[in-house]
Amino acid sequence: MRLLAKLLWVSLAFGIADAQELEILPNPQIRVVTTLGTFVMELDRDRAPLTVENFLTHTQTEFYNGTIFHRVVQGFVAQAGGYTVDLQEKPAEGSVANESGNGLSNLRGTVGLARTNSPHSGNAGFYINLEDNLDLDPRPTRWGYTVFGTVIEGMEVIDEIGHRPTGPGGTFDRDVPVQSITIQRVELLTE
Repeated sequence: MRLLAKLLWVSLAFGIADAQELEILPNPQIRVVTTLGTFVMELDRDRAPLTVENFLTHTQTEFYNGTIFHRVVQGFVAQAGGYTVDLQEKPAEGSVANESGNGLSNLRGTVGLARTNSPHSGNAGFYINLEDNLDLDPRPTRWGYTVFGTVIEGMEVIDEIGHRPTGPGGTFDRDVPVQSITIQRVELLTE
């Protein structure tokens, strides 16, 4: 009787484990093809569900295709996704609620949602941390910047972007790459 009970328990335990594994979907991976090379990001749907869904929507509508890295600050961030090659802001609808309290930190290689000074103003623009930028994390007295992914392949491409010469351009008085770095396409690899 005890042996039968143990066998039943083991089969139930494995059955539950299998069912739980089926519910866990992998985090989406995104390939970004630029004029300087390709990199892959893995998005964290569990920690930043609203931001990830927003990014996936922009990816699926090909919003990012033809946008540029418009702000590159060596040793800080490389920012993209909101401007065309002629430095015109690409219109995007709506904004995303700030998810910066999700436990993810602005460490080198992480991807964050760009925003204005208003904490819930993030939309299509994103940045990649070139170094650890803990000052962008939330504090008890202020909102931070939402981290929603990590570069998992091609960080050398990001480093190359981070070392390109910059200057004024369009409405920006500095930090615009002198030679445009264009996002040719953004592709969803896994869902």
